[in-house]
Amino acid sequence: MIKLINDWYTRHFSDPQVAILAFLLLLGFAVIYFAGQILTPLFAAVIIAYLLDGAVLFMQRFKIPRFIAMMTTFSLFILFLLVVLFILAPLMFKQTTQFMLEIPGMLSQGQGAIMLLPEKYPNIISQELVVEILNNIKANLTSLSQKFVSLSLSSVVDVFSFMVYLVVVPLLVFFFLKDKSMILSWFRSFLPRDRALVATVWREVNDKITGYVRGKFMEILMIWVISYITFLIFGLNYALLLSFAVGMSVLIPYVGAVVVTLPVAIVAYFQWGYTYETVYVLTAYGIIQFLDGNLLVPLLFSEMVNLHPAAIIMSVLVFGGLWGIWGVFFAIPLATLVHSVMNSWPRIARTD
Repeated sequence: MIKLINDWYTRHFSDPQVAILAFLLLLGFAVIYFAGQILTPLFAAVIIAYLLDGAVLFMQRFKIPRFIAMMTTFSLFILFLLVVLFILAPLMFKQTTQFMLEIPGMLSQGQGAIMLLPEKYPNIISQELVVEILNNIKANLTSLSQKFVSLSLSSVVDVFSFMVYLVVVPLLVFFFLKDKSMILSWFRSFLPRDRALVATVWREVNDKITGYVRGKFMEILMIWVISYITFLIFGLNYALLLSFAVGMSVLIPYVGAVVVTLPVAIVAYFQWGYTYETVYVLTAYGIIQFLDGNLLVPLLFSEMVNLHPAAIIMSVLVFGGLWGIWGVFFAIPLATLVHSVMNSWPRIARTD
């Protein structure tokens, strides 16, 4: 057994470059896992700067000096942040509050409809089953309301931290964009000169992650706007809140669209009942999801991420469980990183 372990270690880690790559991967995982909550503002700033740097590089292609391109991009980012904070966030909070206040009325109306089911379908649904369903619904709503209250109280406590983040994160983004070359040179100074494997894996992963993250951001924004306009045209209640949920649902491939269908269908039903308006809204929603999966995603991502659907779902579950919403957002890039390392590792090891 010891000989097998020793042979495996010699075969895979005898190359110093492989050992360097393994050390960097373990170090990065440990820092994110153990210090992720403390370093959240730093990680957020790095991600935002990473996204904005694409716009800076795009403007530089037209011979615009980097400083001017950086200042223009950063100013647009601050403008977008102000719009979100002072226009979109209050509207979202208002619609969320209205929705929570209407839940008791929806529950009463739904209870009346459910109580009629045993009369219409006595051979399929019994009165005892209906009572059990209603009790489960009430218990789940009670638990949900308690979680909402506790979340509200904790958010009040975290207001000060949020205000600090609003100042710290934009400052970090500015300096990351301004001193990009200097920061990257500083990091490279800690790496050994012989780092061909690390460079190879990083180039492959960086190309895919860059396109994926920026493409995913564009997909969220486009689906959000298209859904909002569609819901407004049909006059659906809570259009901004529901369209935001539809936009964010693209973070979880395959599963997100199915989950968000439920609130859209519930709001449409309680607003119009079994009418053509409900059918029209759900049909339009289905068309949006179809165009997203069959037109927008191939257009934005092409062959950028060549992973099996089962691998994508598993990566969402694993990384989402480890790092929450950030893990969900970066599940596919992280899975791509694992895939690239697995492809490069044996190939380099066999060159000895």
